[in-house]
This record gives sequence, structure tokens and C-alpha cells, in this order.
Amino acid sequence: MTYAGPASAQSADPIRYTVSFPAPHTHYVEVTASVPTEGRPAIELMMAVWTPGSYLVREFARHVESFSARSEQSAGLAVEKTDKNRWRVETGSASRVTVSYRVYGREMAVRTNWIEASFALLNGAPTFMTLADSHHRPHEVAIQMPSGWKRSMTGLAEVPGTAHQYRAPDFDTLVDSPILLGNPAVYEFTVDGKKHYLVNEGEAGVFDGAKAAKDLEAIVKEHRALWGHLPYDKYLFLNVITESGGGLEHKNSTVLMTSRWTTRTRKAYIAWLELASHEFFHTWNVKRLRPAELGPFDYENEVLTRSLWVAEGFTDYYGELLVHRAGVSTRDEYLEALSNQIESLQTTPGRLVQSAELASHDAWIKYYRTDENSANTSISYYIKGAVLAFVLDGKIRGATGGKQSLDDVMRAAYERYAGERGYTQEQFRAVMEQVSGLKLDEFWGTSVEGTAELDYKEALEWFGLRFKRDPRGDAPGKAWLGVNTRNDAGRLVVSNVPRATPAHDAGINVDDEILAIDDFRVRADQLPTRLDQYKAGDKVTLLIARRELLLRIPITLGSEPPRQWRLEVNPEAKDDQKKRLSEWLGTEGGACSFDPPAGQKRPS
Repeated sequence: MTYAGPASAQSADPIRYTVSFPAPHTHYVEVTASVPTEGRPAIELMMAVWTPGSYLVREFARHVESFSARSEQSAGLAVEKTDKNRWRVETGSASRVTVSYRVYGREMAVRTNWIEASFALLNGAPTFMTLADSHHRPHEVAIQMPSGWKRSMTGLAEVPGTAHQYRAPDFDTLVDSPILLGNPAVYEFTVDGKKHYLVNEGEAGVFDGAKAAKDLEAIVKEHRALWGHLPYDKYLFLNVITESGGGLEHKNSTVLMTSRWTTRTRKAYIAWLELASHEFFHTWNVKRLRPAELGPFDYENEVLTRSLWVAEGFTDYYGELLVHRAGVSTRDEYLEALSNQIESLQTTPGRLVQSAELASHDAWIKYYRTDENSANTSISYYIKGAVLAFVLDGKIRGATGGKQSLDDVMRAAYERYAGERGYTQEQFRAVMEQVSGLKLDEFWGTSVEGTAELDYKEALEWFGLRFKRDPRGDAPGKAWLGVNTRNDAGRLVVSNVPRATPAHDAGINVDDEILAIDDFRVRADQLPTRLDQYKAGDKVTLLIARRELLLRIPITLGSEPPRQWRLEVNPEAKDDQKKRLSEWLGTEGGACSFDPPAGQKRPS
């Protein structure tokens, strides 16, 4: 989140960074910063320990080395490391001091740094130090490009008349503006007179950038239609094509990671567009409309909020929905995506343990630190939030006779709380009640603050949907152990034991190696076919190895649960339900083509 800060801060003496890559193949960036002292005998510099949008303390200072300081006369200055992420510099009464340090960057993730011979991705939090007590002053960045690198692409404002030099009004903006350097392919399109760039690093003649830019343009227009405006001067999709994955939002850009083969299969391509749409929706929801706790940022401590189910979950809901409304995915593809969210929630035992609020609050200690028991004790605030958004959307439409929707709630919340204000969870709920005319006390208590099962009936009825019946009908399912396993060099090893399963009840443990069923050997690729030889209710004995000790465990096989959370249009839906469905979803969609559109700019 970027804040202007005090007016005087905008005219304050800036911190000026020079960034260079003397040997990029060694994965290092060298940073030199000219820092104003304002006459103080000592200054303290700080590096962030986490980055906004990714709620885990990542200790970026661990990659810093060779920190030193000198005066304007090149005299060495005394330096002391005062905390894990802070350095104190004795200024010797100099008006400015120059600090230098190196940062190792070889973590292929959207929130960190990656530096190699052909390109670099620099994020602000793991790269730039700032004065610990003065975030609101301007920060300027000059990049010395390695030989052969031609482009630096970032959401930062360019310094007029200079190449590869940028200016941020404050540290928040610097952190919020990743920089991609190298020779990426760049595709440009314009919406509302504002330039948008798809910046592809690593196309390798495989990723179809022209097609991706065309479909992103349609998606941007659909987001614009929902919100009513584009709140930036330019926007960049920084797409790092390195066989990795993920996305991270910024105020006028996003970093995406994907495979070069993404545009070759429709399923992978639609998933990438949904990821890009998710991050783009954050332009409004989180980067401007935010939980009150998420700004101004405290970069040195965990920042707890109970509203990530709105910030991330609602964004997940709209990320997929707006791809469909843009005419890019089909109705069946969208319903499949929503079904996956619902099924994931409903088959996670932790939904009965952890609420949406608590999942948000505990993101710092649970979401990014999963283990083999996480599914039994926790949920994803992304998934629970997205499913809550669907349920609430149907609930609001039903309560208002289709005159209001969750779209109206988001716009009203933005109008009231975007910018420096932020919202509390109580305030967001009040907006929802005002728009819908509903009293949400009971719903909030059971579905947001509590762990009761969600009631889908109202939304399904309004939209004319239903959950498909399992094609097996009422017949008993296949024989079922209920464990998840992995092939560990030919060993059949238990990787997860969900609650309320035969394996859990019998005492099977994670990391147990299953050797045999009823004294017949079971190899790593044979468990499903071996279970086909049994029926639900059969009593068997598993031979397992647990820390090299052989054990026999009796177990009664269960019945494989039916797949009961797959959405479809109800064949008995009435005309008014079909109309509501179309009002919600828009056109049938699915018109994306691999042919570049007429007039589409090729990579420049």
C-alpha cells in the first residue's frame, strides 16, 4: 500500500541507489546507496523482514553480505549491526553517507530475487535498505545494466531523459514496484487511454505472448467494467516463464511465474489467465481497498488481520469469474473452477476446526508453514473466502430480488474505505448489510467466525444450479483406506492421514511404509488396483514398516466417498433462474483464439 506521507517528506532529500551486476551469473546484485544524514551523528538502516501480499517473515537480511559505509570524502565509517535486519552507521557529521552491500538472489519465487546470466527479477523488500525512521522520503534507483541486457521494466516512474533510472515518492512505493531486467518480449495494449504491458521473460518461441496479451486486454476491460475505473497511469504484467508458479500483486504491476508450455493446453492456459486476473483484481481489493491493519506497513514485524478471507478469498472468486465474464472461458470451465474450490473446502477436515477469521489471523504461522497434519487442523483463507463470496453473492441477489450483488458491495466498500482509511471487519460487514438489507449476525457467527458447514441451498436455488449426483448412484463406493501416499524410490509411503478415515481410526501414521495387505506384497504403484480386490467393510491386515520396525495393523476398509460437490446447471431450472444465471455469469464465453488479433502489437 502506498501512502503519500507528509507533504514535507515529498521534498525531502532522497535516498539514491545504484544497482549493478558485475557478475550476474554468480547470482549477486550490488547496491550502493547515498543516504542523507540531516546532520545526525548516526543513522540506522533497515531491511524489511517480509513483503506485503505474502504473510510470512522471510528474513531477507540473511542474503546480505559485505555491508560497509563511507563518507563523501571516501573515508571509512564505523558500522554496527544492531538487530537481525538493522545496521547503525556513524556519520562523522557528513551530510550524506554512502553504504554498499551485496545481495544474493537465487530463489525462484514471485516475492524474492532471482539473478542469472540472462535476466534478473528484483523485488523491493529483499533488495533495498532504507532509513529506519524515515520511510516517506523519495527513493531513486539508477540501474547499471550488464552487457547485452537492454530493458528494465517496472511500475516505478521513470526519471525523464535518462535510461534505467526511476523514482519512488516513498519506501512503500519502492517495495511495491518489482523490476524485471534483461531482454524480455513486451506486448502493449491500451484500455481507457492507459498503457498496459505484458512482459514475458523466457518465451523461448513456445509461450504465445500475442494471444496472452489479447486475452489479458479482454480481462482488463471486464475488471474496468466492474469497478468503473482504472486507478493507475500504467500497468505491467511481469510474466517470468521459468517452469515455476505463483503470483504477487502490486499497485500498478504484478509478478507472475509460469511454464513456457502454458499456452499449449487450454486447461493450463485458462488457469494462468485466472491467476493473472486474481492478481489484477488486487489492484482494487488489497492495494487500495484494504483491511485497516495492512497499512501503513510495519516491515519489521508480523501484521495480523482477520480479513484475508475477504482480501484474498474474494479476489480468488472474482479472478475466475471475471475471466469467464470477459468471454475467455466457457460456462462449464467456470463452473468446474468454482466446483474445485467448493470440493477442496468440503473435503478438508480442517474446515470444522479453523474459521475463516482464524485462518486469516494465523496466516503467519500456518498458511505458509504447512505440514502433514495441516489439512486436519486448518483451511485456506483463499478457498474458504472464495466459497463464502459465492454463497454471499447468491444470498445478496436473492434478498434484493437481483437488484444488488456482491459486485455492488465491493464498489460501495471501495468508495467508502479505499486509500489511507482501510476497513475493519465490522465495517466491511456493515457495508454488506447496507447494500443487501440483510442482518448477517447469524451468518457471520456460524460461517465467518465459526466453523459450521456452509449452506449452499440459497445460492444454488437463485442461480438454478445443483450438485451433480455421483454416477455410481447409491451403490457402495470402492474399498477405501483414506490415506494419501507417495512413491519414494519404489517405496509406498504414507504422506497424509485425513481425520475420520479408516486409516486414521486404525492408527496408520505419516511416513509409514505400506509393505503388504494380508501378507501379499504391495508395490508403490499397486495400491489402487490391490484395493479393487476388496469391498467396503472387509477386514484386512496391513504390514507396515515404521522407522524400520515391522508392524501388523488390522483395519476395516471403508467406502470411497462419492464426489458430491460438482456444480452443474439444474436441468429443471426455470426461465427466471436461467436469466439470473446469465446475469451473474455474463455471456457463454470461451471465445479465446490462438490467432493474434488484427492490429495487436508484436513483442517489441
